[in-house]
Amino acid sequence: MPGFKVEVPHSLGQEEAAKRVKDLLEHLRGRFEGQVKDMQQTWTEDDVMQFSFKTAGLTIKGEMDVQPSSVVVHGDLPFAAMLFKGRIESSIKEELVKCLAG
Repeated sequence: MPGFKVEVPHSLGQEEAAKRVKDLLEHLRGRFEGQVKDMQQTWTEDDVMQFSFKTAGLTIKGEMDVQPSSVVVHGDLPFAAMLFKGRIESSIKEELVKCLAG
């Protein structure tokens, strides 16, 4: 299955970055409530989140790793979503850049 990857650097430290990312996810959950279904997220102690959700009949799965100086999001895309890969990556990056801005 094809994948996507986005990495956004930050200077917040891992704890603050993780807090901001978790707040962002709650905001996005409400914003896309009608478009996203079966959203699952599981955080580990080292600030790595496994996620999956369905949108437009497609299942998206991946991982978000909050590191001390960057946040890395990568996952699998169904072939049917490959036309939107660039838009998906740029949207994720845009939201993370705003979220992690000093």
